[in-house]
Amino acid sequence: MNSELKKQLRAKAHALKAIIITGQSGITPALLIEINLALDHHELIKVRINAEDREQRREMAEIIRSETGAELIHSIGHVITIYRVKPDK
Repeated sequence: MNSELKKQLRAKAHALKAIIITGQSGITPALLIEINLALDHHELIKVRINAEDREQRREMAEIIRSETGAELIHSIGHVITIYRVKPDK
C-alpha cells in the first residue's frame, strides 16, 4: 500500500467513530471475529484499544493487524484505523 492511498484513507476515516472497543479482557477470539465482520462490511474501521501503556497498545494493534490481515492506516492515542479490501462474494 502506497503512502498516497494511506493519506486518502486517513482523510476518509477522519469522520468515522470507533465501531469496535476492546474491553478489559483485551483481545479475545470473539473480538477478532467482530473485527473481521466489521472489516468485511465496511473495509475501513476504527478500533479503540483500552490499554493504559503505549507499548501495550502497539502490541495489541499488531495482533489485530496480523490476525485480521488488515493494513494499519493510522494510530493515534487509543484509536487505530485499519483497512482491508472486501472479499469478493
